[in-house]
Amino acid sequence: MPTPTKGPRLGGSPAHQRLILANLAQSLFEHGKITTTEAKARRLRPYAEQLITKAKLDTVANRRLVVKVIRDKSVLHTLFTEIGPAMATRPGGYTRITKIGPRKGDNAPMAVIEIVEAQEFGAQNQAPKKKAATAAPVEETPAEETVTDEVVADETATSDPDVVSEPDAEETLDTEAPATDEPASDEPAKEESSDKE
Repeated sequence: MPTPTKGPRLGGSPAHQRLILANLAQSLFEHGKITTTEAKARRLRPYAEQLITKAKLDTVANRRLVVKVIRDKSVLHTLFTEIGPAMATRPGGYTRITKIGPRKGDNAPMAVIEIVEAQEFGAQNQAPKKKAATAAPVEETPAEETVTDEVVADETATSDPDVVSEPDAEETLDTEAPATDEPASDEPAKEESSDKE
C-alpha cells in the first residue's frame, strides 16, 4: 500500500487529491500559466514536472503513462509536440511559482504557477510569441521587383499584338534624361578654380 502524503491532503481523500492535481496539470499545460493557492501550486510543481519529463521523449510507453493523468487529447498532443520538445535541452525546472497578493474573499495566499517561457506554447490568453518578436525582419531585394516589372511588361506586350502599350512614366523619364558631363569628383573642379587665380 502506498504511503499517503504527510499533512492534510488537498480535497480530503487521496482519490480527490489525485483528481485535483490532474485537473491543475491539464489546465497548466493548456493555458501556460494558472492562478491558484500557494499550497496547490507547491503540490502541483513536482507532479507537472514529472509529466513534462516524460513528454520530452515521445514513446508509446510514455504516452500511456501520461494519458492516465491528462485525459484531454488536444492537451496531450500539445504536451508531446510543443512543450516536451521545447524543454528537451533543460535538465529540469520547467515551472515557476510567483507569489501574488492574498485572495479577496478568504485571504488565502495566492500564487501563479507557469511553464518557463510559456509564450512559446501558443497559449490563447498570453502575449505574442517571443520567437516571432525576436526574429530578424526579412529584407526585400529591389532586384526581385524589377524582374517582376519586366515580366509584367513582357506579358502585356505579347498578350495582344493589336494593343500598343505606352511606356511607363519612369521609363520615359529614364530615356529622356540628358546625359551630363559633370566631373565625377570635386578635385578637377578645384584644379580649374586654382588655375583661374
